[in-house]
Amino acid sequence: MAVTRARGERGERRAEIIQAATEVIAERGYRGATLAAVAERVGLTQQGLMHYFPTKEALLVAVLEARDQWDMASAALHGRAWPLEVVAHLVEYNATRPGIVQAFTVLAGDSVTEGHPAQEYFRDRYAAVRGGGAEALRAEYGDRLPGGLSPERAATLLAAVVDGLQVQWLLDPEAVDMPAAFRDFLALLAPPPDSPADTGPTAGAAPTGKDRAP
Repeated sequence: MAVTRARGERGERRAEIIQAATEVIAERGYRGATLAAVAERVGLTQQGLMHYFPTKEALLVAVLEARDQWDMASAALHGRAWPLEVVAHLVEYNATRPGIVQAFTVLAGDSVTEGHPAQEYFRDRYAAVRGGGAEALRAEYGDRLPGGLSPERAATLLAAVVDGLQVQWLLDPEAVDMPAAFRDFLALLAPPPDSPADTGPTAGAAPTGKDRAP
């Protein structure tokens, strides 16, 4: 019983630290979110905080994992494909939280180096996002997009556009309207307004005898 209670208290304390880190990131950005700043907010010494999160990277990964509980990657990880319109709303929401987006972007870039503590997180996350994106695109367009790509191939581009827009927006938010640019990308995926609608698996099939030219 005592062990269970101790684990519960530790879990609550971790959640408190993650929430504090999220707030500090939102207020001060990635560089300003030091372990000392987070520790002060939760009434710990930096050494005390490091009993829960030994490095800044470990804490920031925990923040991103908490975010993923209700973000696009969470939907993918739980086998749910969100409509593309919902993904567009998530991009709009991200434009209101630059600190979190900055932390994600910096960690994602750093994670490509060998042995980085966030590498596994980002590898798993991108695999999940590609899978969820493919299902979202399949729900919208079927097994083939208007331009001919499969949902799986287009999903890689979808993830690249989302993250690439975040970098451009962070560098020059006045010049880059991230939500509008993402909707422009979705418009590129859709068939032209005057094109015939795709009728599903039979679209593009060989003409029947009645339809063939004499």
